[in-house]
Amino acid sequence: MKAFFAVLAVVAAPFVTAHYTFPDFIVGSTVSADWQYIRETANHYSNGPVTSVTDPEFRCYELDLQNTAGETSTASVSAGSTVGFKANGPIYHPGYLDVMMSKADPTANSAEAGTGSTWFKVYEQKPTFADGQLTFPSTTQEQFSFTIPKNLPSGQYLVRAEQARIHLFDIALHSASSYGGAQFYIGCAQVNVVDGGSGSPGPLVSIPGVYTGYEPGILINIYNLPSNFTGYQAPGPVVWQG
Repeated sequence: MKAFFAVLAVVAAPFVTAHYTFPDFIVGSTVSADWQYIRETANHYSNGPVTSVTDPEFRCYELDLQNTAGETSTASVSAGSTVGFKANGPIYHPGYLDVMMSKADPTANSAEAGTGSTWFKVYEQKPTFADGQLTFPSTTQEQFSFTIPKNLPSGQYLVRAEQARIHLFDIALHSASSYGGAQFYIGCAQVNVVDGGSGSPGPLVSIPGVYTGYEPGILINIYNLPSNFTGYQAPGPVVWQG
């Protein structure tokens, strides 16, 4: 019951209907122009979510699956440095947030980059569970930062931010108590990593393919948590610490 009222309070917030994109990439303290380093997404006007975890658009949700990559610049970042994503408005909605990276082949600005089992997780932000309720850090954010793993080998990569929106029932756990109800907000930055190390990132997964849609962290009713609920289970692979 506590979980129900905690979520209800979030849902009743003034910006409950607000959706968002992640158009800006942050390097250190510098915020890029919209879509300078992040592939412009198909929802750049509508702000609408991706709901199918099996469609090719689930990878980066590009405006054009063939041409957007080549129209996007590639940022130079150092291994071990701080980077981030900035949304086009407050996120507000409860949800799970993570970042995955993929070694780009042949280059970060190629349409072929990110295909196959090349993705690994470098950051995640899970809700915490205490006193029978979930608390979602993402509801107070408009941007977030993380560290490029110090031991990541130099080279070109895609960096994919995903916020799985959870409000009412959802990962943007909103209507996620039924299959296909979760709402995903995605942005892929193109980067060239310099001063890297000799690590071996993993485990590697494919996108789409990383989720079935039936994972406990996706197919969840946060209004009515199970009596044996002990904590939120993040979907996808574990974080590679580098």
